[in-house]
Amino acid sequence: MTAPATELRPAGARGLARPFLRLRVAGYAFFLPFFVVFLITVVAPLLYAIYLSFFQDRLIGGTVFAGLANYTRAVGDALFGAGLLRVALFLVVQVPIMLLIALGCALAIDSGRLRWPSLFRITIFMPYAVPAVVAALMWGYMYGDEFGLVGQIGDVFGVTLPDLMSRSWMLGSIGNMVTWEYVGYNMIILYAALRAIPEELYEAAEMDGAGAIRIAWSIKLPALRPALLVATVFSIIGSFQLFNEPNILQKLAPSVITTSYTPNMYAYNLAFNGQQINYSAAVAVVLGLVTVVVAYVVQLITARREQTL
Repeated sequence: MTAPATELRPAGARGLARPFLRLRVAGYAFFLPFFVVFLITVVAPLLYAIYLSFFQDRLIGGTVFAGLANYTRAVGDALFGAGLLRVALFLVVQVPIMLLIALGCALAIDSGRLRWPSLFRITIFMPYAVPAVVAALMWGYMYGDEFGLVGQIGDVFGVTLPDLMSRSWMLGSIGNMVTWEYVGYNMIILYAALRAIPEELYEAAEMDGAGAIRIAWSIKLPALRPALLVATVFSIIGSFQLFNEPNILQKLAPSVITTSYTPNMYAYNLAFNGQQINYSAAVAVVLGLVTVVVAYVVQLITARREQTL
């Protein structure tokens, strides 16, 4: 009678499994701190805001479950709707201008024809390092028609310049501030993508007789599509989160910038000035959903265009 056959494992298999297991454990160990911070700072506040949005504070009965009443009110809120339309207009006008300027700066630096490109790059990026509150105060001073830079220039040349803090100019003035702040940030994203393009493509294009414009159009711009999509999504999120600049300028032009000038300002003032925390949470959740939908639509349109090319 023969002994039952046993499965023999290679001697080195067990030794190889241990380093692989250690690598997996090390990977989870490095990921765990970020995951914990993400849960505490993002997921937990988001879930708590959603929880608050389903309740209402009433004089009789205290805090009661309201279901979708806060969301129904937010959808029909004229002030919230006006703020959404305002930031949508801001998004449609300001974001393309900002990204075009950032793209031009990135292409100019990558062309190798600029003198002192490092100085040019740090100069364009420097406004991003300025805190938004400081930038808003600085630009608010320059926009002033009486004691600001614009008013002084008008007095020197004896001309009447438009009031950049008026109702018709305010959104454009804020757009100018945001463009000044974030052109350098988007330029760095695009420039990093340009530096990742293989040099062999440039060499092949030059051998085929392609000039600088042809190389930029046929090689650089197609390679920049993923980076442009990332910059566009970030800019969409930033546009719907517009808060610091109008909130600071409100002190200088209270008759122009109201507490509901942007959806973020509206939610903030509802919570901290109006003591409507539950309704403010519903407004914030709706704003987040709108931002996600718009960003997803942009990604979907971009993906479909790339498939058709």
